[in-house]
Amino acid sequence: MKYQHVISRISIFLLSFVMIIFGILHFAHPRDLVNYVPAFLPGGIIWVYFVGAAFILVALAFLTNTMVKAAGYILAGLLFIFVLTIHLPNFMEASNAEAKQMALISMLKDTAIACFALYIGAGAYHQKLNMDNSD
Repeated sequence: MKYQHVISRISIFLLSFVMIIFGILHFAHPRDLVNYVPAFLPGGIIWVYFVGAAFILVALAFLTNTMVKAAGYILAGLLFIFVLTIHLPNFMEASNAEAKQMALISMLKDTAIACFALYIGAGAYHQKLNMDNSD
């Protein structure tokens, strides 16, 4: 059981690293990402910064093992919102096969990460750094 715990922590650290990179990219290239903000949302570029900050804060929560349940559920909710408001409309309105394929890949990627975040949040009571026999 201890090895499973170590493997799950490594997986969470890797997800955290990926989320930090995504968050940094939101701050480094906000003008490139503002095009993905749905038109019905006021604020435009503010949402790009908000999402970047959310990605980094979720990653920090996972890394520090604090508020893991809330962070996992928030990340999953955010990613499912992306699937429904960004990737699905892009898939449905794609003008060519390549754009349709990219939208599908983005939908699948965000769905997979959201499911992993749900799994982390649901099992947050196991996310302890000490490895006793109760794991």
